[in-house]
Amino acid sequence: MVKTKKLNFRLIEKATLGVAALVSAYLFFQNQQLRQQGVAVVGVYDGDTLILADKKARVRLRHVDAPELEYCGGPQAKEGLAKRVEGKKVIIKEQIPDSSGRAMALVYVGRKLINLEMLASGWARYHHDQSTQADKLKAVADQVKAERQGLFSPLCYQTENLAKPDCLIKGNQDKNSTKRLYYFPGCAQYDFTIVEKDLGENWFCSEKEAQQAGFTKSATCHGQQYQP
Repeated sequence: MVKTKKLNFRLIEKATLGVAALVSAYLFFQNQQLRQQGVAVVGVYDGDTLILADKKARVRLRHVDAPELEYCGGPQAKEGLAKRVEGKKVIIKEQIPDSSGRAMALVYVGRKLINLEMLASGWARYHHDQSTQADKLKAVADQVKAERQGLFSPLCYQTENLAKPDCLIKGNQDKNSTKRLYYFPGCAQYDFTIVEKDLGENWFCSEKEAQQAGFTKSATCHGQQYQP
C-alpha cells in the first residue's frame, strides 16, 4: 500500500514537472516567435537603445555605442534612431545579454539592419562584439571614421577649439584606464591629444575649470602652470 502511494506520488510529480516544462517551453517559443514576426517599438531611450511594446523591454543595438545625451552627438544619435524605428515593428535577432545582463541584439526593420544604419550615420561608434554581422558592421564604421563623418567630424573630434580659440586646455579620457587628464601647451603629448567630445572630453579656459570638471593635470606637464 505504501509502495503504491509512493509510486502514485512520483507519477504525479513527474507529470507536474512535465506540464511545467511544456508551459515554459511554449512561452519561450511564443516569445521568440513573436520577436521573429516583429515587435512594435514605442520609443527610444538614446541613440543605441530602443523600447519595445513587449513589456516595455529595452534592447541595445549590438556593435553600436552612441554618446550619452549630454555629450556631442548624443541628441543626433537619438533622433536618428527614433526616425528609423519609432512606431515600427522590428525583428530581434542574435539576442544576448551584456555584462550587466541587459539585452543586446541585431535589430531589423524589414530587411534593413538598424545597427548598420546607425553606424553608417556617423553618430555612433563601433563596439567590438561577435555576431554574424560583425565584419560588415566594422567595415562601415571604419569607413565613416576615415571620412570624418558625424562623431569624427570637427563638431565632436577636435584638434583645435573652434568655439573658444583662446581656451587651450585639453581634457582627455585615458583610453586604457579610468584616468581623466588635462594637458596644455608645454605638456608633452599636448600636440597629439585629440578632444573627442562625444566621450565627454572637452576644452577648458583654466586649470581650475578642468579640475572642477573632474580632470587631473597630466604628469607630462612636469609641474608647469598654464599661462593663458
